[in-house]
Amino acid sequence: MNLYEQVRRDIIEGRYEKGSKLPSKRVMAESMGVSVITVEHAYELLDEEGYITPKQKSGYFVTFDDSDVYLTDTKESIPYIKKTAQSMVTSDDNKEGEPAISPSLYAKTVRRVLSEYPYEIMSRSPMNGVERLRVVIADYLGRGRRMKVSPDEIVIGAGAEYLYGLIVRTFTRDVIYGIESPSYQKIQKVYESDGARLELLKLGSDGIDSSDLWKTKADVLHITPYRSFPSGVTASASKKREYLKWADKKDAIIIEDDFESEFTPSRKPEETLFSLDREGRVIYVNTFTRTIGSYVRIAYMVIPKRLKERLEKKVGFYECPVPALDQYVIASLIENGDFERHINRVRRYNRRKQTT
Repeated sequence: MNLYEQVRRDIIEGRYEKGSKLPSKRVMAESMGVSVITVEHAYELLDEEGYITPKQKSGYFVTFDDSDVYLTDTKESIPYIKKTAQSMVTSDDNKEGEPAISPSLYAKTVRRVLSEYPYEIMSRSPMNGVERLRVVIADYLGRGRRMKVSPDEIVIGAGAEYLYGLIVRTFTRDVIYGIESPSYQKIQKVYESDGARLELLKLGSDGIDSSDLWKTKADVLHITPYRSFPSGVTASASKKREYLKWADKKDAIIIEDDFESEFTPSRKPEETLFSLDREGRVIYVNTFTRTIGSYVRIAYMVIPKRLKERLEKKVGFYECPVPALDQYVIASLIENGDFERHINRVRRYNRRKQTT
């Protein structure tokens, strides 16, 4: 286990309590038999994720809080729109500087798929999508996002909005859906158009205010833990675990909308709620429209095994609206490494922007 994982586990399991000071970088390096640079890198990652915070001339202190009861959120709400290098948005449908894959590369991949899979792309896609794409996505999530996923748990759809609709039809309009306030307008519009009952929950500086979260009567909670639009709020490590505790105590479901976290400037992938969930309560939703380009209307969700039967019973008769050709193209981009090379280029660009 590397140093980052070890210290992170020690914090989560309470060996370093909230407010306690971590050993200095030099002391930690000597005790663990690693270099000071290795310790510095680990501390930086823990700081980025909200486990610790540096205090000038004092060292690093634990900020992670895993208390059983969250009564109030003392942090103020964010009253402004936070703009970042890759999130400069002028309207709901116009994203400036969209980090798209080169159209020429995409066209080249299309031509290769047409040549290599002429018969496969003419076949009808099953409800949950072409198996090849689901296998590739499962491998990618396991390799790059620390998510243990079976291809059978993945559902392909024509954009995230389509998947939101499947979620409402699965859990019905009779339950209450809690969404962040503010949040991306289309989320609210899709739920309302399907007749769902909504409850707007106020965002604080690291996620939904605890007071709103624990008072809500919502059965399904739709959240964007990483850089929620338009506020720019990212949930801390403590807040992510609070969401999971809430879902467990309320016997509720969480929709994790992860549309942009792959472009984090951090040197490691963002921690997902799905990877932390042990009870099968988190449905993970992501889209290639953001990571590849707006010319690609393909999204996917990962639905836990305990909820899969319910989805199949409610919407299993639907046909996948994404042509097999498009699915094979995405699978090829991921398989040959073009997709991850693109992600890494954008992340390096974001890191450079942060330092200028």
